[in-house]
Amino acid sequence: MTQDGKTRFCTGFLLGLVVFLSLIFGGFWFFAVVSACILLGLREYIRILNNKGFYPFYRLTIVTVLLLMCCSYFGFTRYIPAIIAAGVISSFLAVLFKGRQPYIANVATTVLAFLFTWLPFYIVVIRELGPTVSLFNIEFKSGLYYTLLVFFTILITDIAAYFFGKRFGKTKLAPVISPKKTVEGAAFGSAFAILTSMFIGFLIGLEWYHSLLLGVLVTLFAQLGDLSESLIKRDAGVKDSGDSLPGHGGILDRADSYLFSAPIAYLYIKYCILSSPVEQITAIWSSVRNVIGF
Repeated sequence: MTQDGKTRFCTGFLLGLVVFLSLIFGGFWFFAVVSACILLGLREYIRILNNKGFYPFYRLTIVTVLLLMCCSYFGFTRYIPAIIAAGVISSFLAVLFKGRQPYIANVATTVLAFLFTWLPFYIVVIRELGPTVSLFNIEFKSGLYYTLLVFFTILITDIAAYFFGKRFGKTKLAPVISPKKTVEGAAFGSAFAILTSMFIGFLIGLEWYHSLLLGVLVTLFAQLGDLSESLIKRDAGVKDSGDSLPGHGGILDRADSYLFSAPIAYLYIKYCILSSPVEQITAIWSSVRNVIGF
């Protein structure tokens, strides 16, 4: 193994170990580790956009994303629309009174900043889902099982896609956005991820069709999140989001798979696995009523 390979392995192992242990302990530890990663990722995002000539408002995005994470974690979800609305209005006010050109782009990238970096936090919310269960006299939320399923499904997606893409990849998946990604790598990554999801689902007693659908959703949106982050970097003319992780680039380069997969997995687990059909219909109808305003 080359020196770069050893560095990449050690960094990935240590980061994975910290995240995994915090996931197992849950509570404050998982909240703190994921929040720290999100704030570091937010800083990297700002730097990427600065390289493009855009200037999102860093302090505003920090405050907004912290409020969104706290409301998501502590169950004050009814305040999330108000926080997003306040964040959007504040973005315009910041540009209006303290901004510089390009005005429209700075407003848009500020709003995108707190939405883009808040979404992966749903992996923490998943950890808190479900009833309390007991294993070896240790009590924890059943959401731990689902978080582990999402975690390992994404991990296998990345590993299998990298390995098989490097060995067998010939057809470029998105040559303009990410030249190294291949259709073959994506296909093998998805296949092994779905098998992983079904295996873990079997171990935790999840119905096979839920394991299958959850695996499909997680691996699909994980790869879409990866491509979306690559799109931003490519447009800004940077290779990596940062250099905080030797051999891997920045935090965003490692967390991009959770951008879309975490909220999608949360919605599926909460409304399709943990809710009864009647509760699902009621929740959907309630959402429709809130949208149309009666």
